[in-house]
Amino acid sequence: MLPVLRAYQDYYPAIGDAVYIDPFSSIIGAVELADDVSIWPMCVLRGDVNYIRIGKRTNIQDGCVLHVARKGEATGEGYSLDIGEDVTVGHKAVLHACQIGDRVLIGMGAIVLDNVSIDNDVILAAGSLVPPNKILKSGFLYVGSPAKQARPLTEDEFAFLKRSATHYVNLKNEYLAENN
Repeated sequence: MLPVLRAYQDYYPAIGDAVYIDPFSSIIGAVELADDVSIWPMCVLRGDVNYIRIGKRTNIQDGCVLHVARKGEATGEGYSLDIGEDVTVGHKAVLHACQIGDRVLIGMGAIVLDNVSIDNDVILAAGSLVPPNKILKSGFLYVGSPAKQARPLTEDEFAFLKRSATHYVNLKNEYLAENN
């Protein structure tokens, strides 16, 4: 089996404490995972032409693809991928060169493209597409292709954002304990 963590040029992934990385995922280059992050099977995080940073207690679920944008005419210095704390990224989501705040849920199969900014406390519905250069404001549910603001989040949904992240911290702790 190929190594899960791979260097690209002079960049090697930096891994925090109590991080779970499934052996069937690939993390390449300038990728930084903070404490208590979980990376589930078949994820690809490729920090080759820019960097990826993932905040504490964030989970990247099965089959996600995370990449960045290189320097160029359209992008200037390029775009990194920054994900905040307590974020849940659902199965098969694609995140490309975007900025995601804290306590965000990215639904299964969602696609978030270059230079998108998602504020704190947002839910992006499964299958949604966020085109380049959009801003998703805090406190709302966004749905569709292209994603549109649907309604304010309920108090239960705000609470769920933190519960989801906590659930995945507990689950990854079970995986870590079982594999020691």
